[in-house]
Amino acid sequence: MSDSNDQDNSGGRKPLTVVRKTSGTVKQSFSHGRSKQVVVETKKRRPVTAGGSPASGQSAETATPASESMEAKLVALASKLGITVAELKARQKVLEQRKSEEASRAKDQEKEKASQDRLRTEQERKAQEGRDRDEAEVRRKAEDEARKIAEAAPKEHAVERPTKARPRTEAAAPAAVVPVEEEDTGRAKRSGGGGGSKPVKDDRGAGDRAREAAARSRDTGARRQGKLTIASALGDDADRQRSLASVRRARERERERKMGGAGDREKVSIEVTLPETITLQDLAQRMNERVADVVKFMFKQGEMLRGNDIIDADTAELIASEFGHTVKRVSEADVEIGLEGVADDEGELLPRAPIVTIMGHVDHGKTSLLDALRKTDVVSGEAGGITQHIGAYQVQLKSGERITFLDTPGHAAFTAMRARGANATDIAILVVAANDSVMPQTIESINHAKAAGVPIIVAVTKTDLYDANPDKVLTDLLQHDIQVESMGGVTMAVKVSAKTGEGLDELTDAISLQAEVLELKANPNREADGVVIESKLDKGRGPVATVLIRRGTLKRGDIVVAGAQWGKVRALVDERGQQLAEAGPSLPVEVLGLDGAPDPGEALVVVDSESRAREITEYRVRTKRQIAGNAGVAARISLDQLLSRLKDGAIETRELPIVLKADVQGSVEAISMSLDKISTEEVRGRVVHGAVGGISESDVLLAKSSGAPIFAFNVRANKQARDLAEREGVEIRYYSVIYDLIDDVKATLSGMLAPEKRETFLGYADILEVFNITKTGKVAGCRISEGKVLRGCGVRLLRDNVVIHEGRLKTLKRFKDEVTEVNAGMECGMAFERYEDIRTGDKIECFQVEEIARTLA
Repeated sequence: MSDSNDQDNSGGRKPLTVVRKTSGTVKQSFSHGRSKQVVVETKKRRPVTAGGSPASGQSAETATPASESMEAKLVALASKLGITVAELKARQKVLEQRKSEEASRAKDQEKEKASQDRLRTEQERKAQEGRDRDEAEVRRKAEDEARKIAEAAPKEHAVERPTKARPRTEAAAPAAVVPVEEEDTGRAKRSGGGGGSKPVKDDRGAGDRAREAAARSRDTGARRQGKLTIASALGDDADRQRSLASVRRARERERERKMGGAGDREKVSIEVTLPETITLQDLAQRMNERVADVVKFMFKQGEMLRGNDIIDADTAELIASEFGHTVKRVSEADVEIGLEGVADDEGELLPRAPIVTIMGHVDHGKTSLLDALRKTDVVSGEAGGITQHIGAYQVQLKSGERITFLDTPGHAAFTAMRARGANATDIAILVVAANDSVMPQTIESINHAKAAGVPIIVAVTKTDLYDANPDKVLTDLLQHDIQVESMGGVTMAVKVSAKTGEGLDELTDAISLQAEVLELKANPNREADGVVIESKLDKGRGPVATVLIRRGTLKRGDIVVAGAQWGKVRALVDERGQQLAEAGPSLPVEVLGLDGAPDPGEALVVVDSESRAREITEYRVRTKRQIAGNAGVAARISLDQLLSRLKDGAIETRELPIVLKADVQGSVEAISMSLDKISTEEVRGRVVHGAVGGISESDVLLAKSSGAPIFAFNVRANKQARDLAEREGVEIRYYSVIYDLIDDVKATLSGMLAPEKRETFLGYADILEVFNITKTGKVAGCRISEGKVLRGCGVRLLRDNVVIHEGRLKTLKRFKDEVTEVNAGMECGMAFERYEDIRTGDKIECFQVEEIARTLA
């Protein structure tokens, strides 16, 4: 029966059993210090197939009670924790996700570590390969060198090398390390010893002997020292690795050998281009020489110089000649070669409009005459009714002809402007008022026109006034070599009135006639060049230059150079404010696009590229800086002279520093020149900073640091600058007429002048007796022989008509009372300040010094 039961149990299904469960307790912690003990049970989940049926070996009846039991346990556990079954399942799901994330993170860390290990191994492998390559290269070079030496050995020692290397004999007896040459010599001596016997010829080759010596050296284990030998190079160094220091030494020897071989070659003479100044390093590069060799040569010549030291062209030429090179001298000024362009052919020249400059004395009607010609009101725009700077205009006559007019200032301060106007013109119109005749600026205008070599047309203005006398004007001009046609000369003279229009047509006809005589022509089909008439700094447009085109055509987009400024022409504006695409000869235009305001009188030329323009302007800036530096040296020399004169008490110079801002560059120039003219050896006005444009905060700070007022001519300060000037106590003075500014400066300089001291004689006193009084010192009892004596006046002590002391009177007494004045014939007592060498019979001269204020002429 038992057998049957065993068979039933083994052949049938297994009986149902209760799954053993494992349980544990987990402590949960909450906020505010609360905690809770939770019972956790673990069980084995029943596997389910893909179709949702229980796994093989279990029936549906077995799965259903297990799932019901699991649900019951979940419900019991959830009720014990105080949560729902869904929340419990969610917590279990979160725990499983966290475990999976930790496992994934650990796997990523292992991968990263493995990647780093592989990278480190690869780097080490590459480094080892690099070291192996270096050692192989050194070994190859050593073998090549040894092969060359072996091939150069004597023929009696040369034998054919075997095809295969000789096997090493490990049992060879150890031998001392001996160079190959010494070994051969010793063998020859041993074989030749014994009294006159012939030496035995060695049939081995040099390579075999070298390898044998290397083998003996390796067997002894001695380290290689000194230079690399043939034996060690051809031997097998498998027992040790070559050191890095040895590799470096071998490379250094190879480099020195190559350099030594290059030095043995014949030097090639080259042409070295030398500027005015050059550094030793640049000179060595141009000669293809080492800087160390050039420095060593200068050291032998007694000059301790470095590679970045600057030498002149003469010294550089000597160095280049010593090194066997030829020299080509150039100058920095060569950058301006070809700047003016080539000369024009006569067939390309076309007629152009004449350029006429109106010159004359101030307030003689120059601008009014031009106004009558232009039919516009220009005078009303000028402050004070006088022209402050050059105006350039082009007028079209009724006949269609065009005339370009330049209106120059007539005030004495604008001498440079008149000179520029005369140099840029074809015809000069000399304006002389009929009621004033010839005046100082009229004479100066005549001289400028003669110096420029331009013809003169005399225009006698204001002929409509009651006191006009044109004949007197023409007669006075004879004194200055101006002879008009009516008096047998060649100079044309026209009587005009800008108010009534009388004589305007005759004046234009005279200009046209003179232009026909001059045959004025220019080539418009070329790159333009002209002259800067005026420049300013406009707030909205930037630097603006008034340019008069002399030849060629200036177009928008051209790259131009004007003095130390350059730029690309952004716009061309005529005197009426109209935009132009191009400007031809004799046309005045305003050019926009420069990087700064150029100086008036500078030439404006068109260049082909920005690099050329930048090169030219940089050279001009350096030249201007050098000139300013030389002027500073000269100023320091003169300052030393002034200081020596100050020590002697001969002179005391006082300065009035000024920060000057004006609307145009010509006004800055005119004011600066006027300040120089009114300055003297005792006082002078110095322009610390002069520029165009409005007053900025930097100008105020500069004025404060230099202790100077700010003079603003036709410009204003912005609000920030005004507030800063008020806080810092900087004075700003505004002017619109130039002679008002000059008068203020002259008055200020006059106040700085030391007053003139004038001495007035008072009288003489004879010393009758000398008294020695306690606490007072020596007192002279005197009688006034002439004039009078005042208390506190100046005194001179005369002894035998020789002045032995000059000082001041300390005490003047009559009897025992202090008095202010003692007249002639009266007696009194006198005592001097800090002087007591008084003797009977001396004479006292009394005088008084008055200080009188001085003014500049």
